[in-house]
Amino acid sequence: MNEIIKNIEAAQLKETVPSFNVGDTVRVSAKIKEGNRERIQVFEGTVIKRQNGGARETFTVRKNSNGIGVEKTWPLHSPAVVDVQVVRRGKVRRAKLYYLRDRVGKAAKVKELVK
Repeated sequence: MNEIIKNIEAAQLKETVPSFNVGDTVRVSAKIKEGNRERIQVFEGTVIKRQNGGARETFTVRKNSNGIGVEKTWPLHSPAVVDVQVVRRGKVRRAKLYYLRDRVGKAAKVKELVK
């Protein structure tokens, strides 16, 4: 890759990146801008995918809200993502959990990783 692009992307990386994996239940605090006000909104759900790497890395979180599945994707190094807290660790055997989209109720849960 071009050295100029590498330098620009390296400058945009966050110093501290939270440690979480696919299958974990996370609480994402994101900045929401409404008119001239800014507030922090929390979105809690299961991480179903992480992709790319470096400054372009994104992650997708899925939750059930009133019986409807909601997915949101955030850039990991975005200034809009204030904090990512791990609520519980998940025990999964694959990198993308797209099969959770078809599951309902208890079948849509991920087992907890016990250490």
